Amino acid sequence: MSTDNIHKTVDEESSLISWDTWDGIKHTESFVLLSSVLFVLTFSYAFGRAPVVSDIFQGYHGLAVTILIWSIFALGFNLLLGQTGLLSFGHAMFFGTASYAAALFAIHVYNDPLAVIVVATLAAVALGAVAALILLRLHTVYFSIVALAIGQFLYFLAREPLVEITKGINGLEVPRSPVLGFFELEHQYGGLLGELVVNNLYLFVGVFFVAVVASITRIRKSPYGLIFKAIRENETRTAFVGLDVWRYKFAAFLLSASIVGLAGGLMAVNTQFAGVERLYWSVSGDVVVMTVLGGLGTLAGPVIGTFVFFYFKGIVNGFPTLGNYWLLLLSLSFTTVVWVYRDGIWGMTTAFTGALREPRELLDSLTGGDSTGDSSGGEN
Repeated sequence: MSTDNIHKTVDEESSLISWDTWDGIKHTESFVLLSSVLFVLTFSYAFGRAPVVSDIFQGYHGLAVTILIWSIFALGFNLLLGQTGLLSFGHAMFFGTASYAAALFAIHVYNDPLAVIVVATLAAVALGAVAALILLRLHTVYFSIVALAIGQFLYFLAREPLVEITKGINGLEVPRSPVLGFFELEHQYGGLLGELVVNNLYLFVGVFFVAVVASITRIRKSPYGLIFKAIRENETRTAFVGLDVWRYKFAAFLLSASIVGLAGGLMAVNTQFAGVERLYWSVSGDVVVMTVLGGLGTLAGPVIGTFVFFYFKGIVNGFPTLGNYWLLLLSLSFTTVVWVYRDGIWGMTTAFTGALREPRELLDSLTGGDSTGDSSGGEN
């Protein structure tokens, strides 16, 4: 069969599908929202209980919940770095502070999970407002290092001077009551719903995950989001057109802090614990790795990077012998992916799918022929 016949067949079949139509659909807010809902409903099942697939991943439900929460953390961090170009090495300050705020509120005031998470988010926003007044006066590496210094200051403050409040390295236990007095987070479902989501805790976290994805999508498509991108590309030119750059950077910083604070509150509710290690600098480093590995500035990238990071940490880490080198393997994977694809795993994925969109070139590469050549070359 000649390549001319193959190309003719491909052209006829490809006309049935419009890539322009698909491009128009996949970037709509409705499609992103629907995709996030489907992801939440199928992720835990595919990762931990689905036939064949779960045997390959060797995952479990508890890790799926953790990945969703840390994905929210990574999405919040990516809103600041990926959209505005501000690299913070101290975002653990919001994660840890929100966890402590959630714990203290649950212990001394009211332990409804919704109220706890609202308080945690507000605490992170308040801290973000104070930190922004210091950090946004700085640029480039100075911004990053001072953010790290503030995070470490809070870590040592919680560990030693405030030990009577935070319990230091022992941490705080977080009590939780049913949501709104009705929904027990520990309640497990049966049947199909039980297979998909297992319990109310997963649904609780999943609702916030979908809400964060929808919110970030709206921000990215709004005039505010476009100005964030303009600041990332060229802050000086953005100021020249009459925009108050500091005000937009301040807004981006608070939005990022609020989402990370939400993740910190969810983590406290999930584990029923708040510890000083959530303020440590390595937490900030981990979320940078997750975001860059998955795809900086993208929506799906931070989620993919979080999954890969915790797969190595939670699954590969348990393998005999190989598990002792999980961090080395993750480092090699990170270096290889980022070296070849600056946009991380998501960039690698889009590059592959982009090649599939050009079937003529793909066939030429597979057959070694040329679509402009004669039929005998194709037959050979």
